[in-house]
Amino acid sequence: MAIPRQLAVVGIAAVSIISIPFIASQWSDAMQWEPSDFLAAGTLLAGVGASYVLLASYMDNAVQKAVLAAVLAVGLLSVWMELAAGVFGVPFAGN
Repeated sequence: MAIPRQLAVVGIAAVSIISIPFIASQWSDAMQWEPSDFLAAGTLLAGVGASYVLLASYMDNAVQKAVLAAVLAVGLLSVWMELAAGVFGVPFAGN
């Protein structure tokens, strides 16, 4: 699959994932996301996905791709937790 097509798949996946909390916020007051929250989450998901596609295109070994995916996943989850709950106490934390 060509890289532009893979990047399109990443974009569609990011929008699909972000649509879940958006739809949930229509039925529940427990979801208190602002538009900037959706933008930040979408940017994180699309950025990590695009980074994986672009960096993995230079790798032939499946183990290297798995390590890349794990490192990007840990980075994504760390930033997401910090923005959501201020787990690490960094000044840009959400709470």
